[in-house]
Amino acid sequence: MAELGFVGLGVMGGRIAKRLLDAGHRVTGYNRTASKARWLVDAGMRLAGTPREAARASEIVFSMVADTAALATVTDGPDGVLAGLGAGQVYVEMSTVSPAASRALAQRVAETGARMLDAPVSGSVATLEQGRLSIMVGGDRETFDRVRPVLLDIGPTVTYVGPNGQAALMKIATNLNVAVQTLAFCEAVLLAEKGGIPREVAVRVLLASAIASPMLGYRGPFVLEMPEEAWFDVDMMQKDLLLALDAGRALGVPLPTTAVTNEFLTAARALGLEEQDFAAVFQVLARASGLRA
Repeated sequence: MAELGFVGLGVMGGRIAKRLLDAGHRVTGYNRTASKARWLVDAGMRLAGTPREAARASEIVFSMVADTAALATVTDGPDGVLAGLGAGQVYVEMSTVSPAASRALAQRVAETGARMLDAPVSGSVATLEQGRLSIMVGGDRETFDRVRPVLLDIGPTVTYVGPNGQAALMKIATNLNVAVQTLAFCEAVLLAEKGGIPREVAVRVLLASAIASPMLGYRGPFVLEMPEEAWFDVDMMQKDLLLALDAGRALGVPLPTTAVTNEFLTAARALGLEEQDFAAVFQVLARASGLRA
């Protein structure tokens, strides 16, 4: 069992930390709002006062935060993760940020004597709690081999995709697909409903059809009832689509369906839905179709 740190104990980060605790690891965690981590303390986690403290106490320290700005907040400065790293440690960064930002951070980590892996995940709260989360990893292969057994305690599918930054790119490519699929599913439901088929029936048929995917299996029902707590809100998904569009421009890859889906997320924000799960694009389409959301 390893001495682990975890910085960023939000909807996904907190549940990942809990899986690591359940696997028998000792975890020192940090969260900006300490009260939100109390349930993990009750489960055996030690609460750190700063990201630096969490890093210094660990052989392997993880982080999962909202975006590049939040990542800078927990890594930089005298109380940041970088200040707590040293030779022999590994930093596993699980946030969804640009490949360039990930590579730049990996270089700064190397200057401390530690090594970094970018290791974003694919899946949802339900996927994680069912033990089916997928993890993509970028970085030094030897470091990956060292950390892989711990990553397998988080989820059963751990795939090495290349040097630092490549997992960040793979995550962006994955998430654009999630958003585009969701929008297409919403279109199908509303087309059926406007033609006289009850919404519940349309959802049931689609989720039993050839177009069903694991992601639609857990997010499709959100068009009938949204979760009280967003699994991945509109703002977060739009951040990822903007990263994808930036990467598409840089690499010369047209992303037309991503661009259209991004506009529906902008419309959702305009309607005040930014804190809802991004499946709120259904409400945007429903209103445009003259149907109740």
